[in-house]
Amino acid sequence: MVKRLTKHGNSMALVIDRPILELLKIDADTPLEISTDGQVLIVSPVRDAEHQKKFEKALDKVNRKYGRALKRLAE
Repeated sequence: MVKRLTKHGNSMALVIDRPILELLKIDADTPLEISTDGQVLIVSPVRDAEHQKKFEKALDKVNRKYGRALKRLAE
């Protein structure tokens, strides 16, 4: 998806389409972290520690169950 910045007062704004907001469960009250590696702009929702812990637990479970198969597929 290619987007253009929109003038917003003396600043520029990036408008994020509703389907993307819904997919990421972002609304007007969601704090966003903006970072860069010097070439790429990264915008991500700030998630609480509990959410991160659940994600890591689910990732660990998937890796234990399917790790070997996923590694073979990657080769």
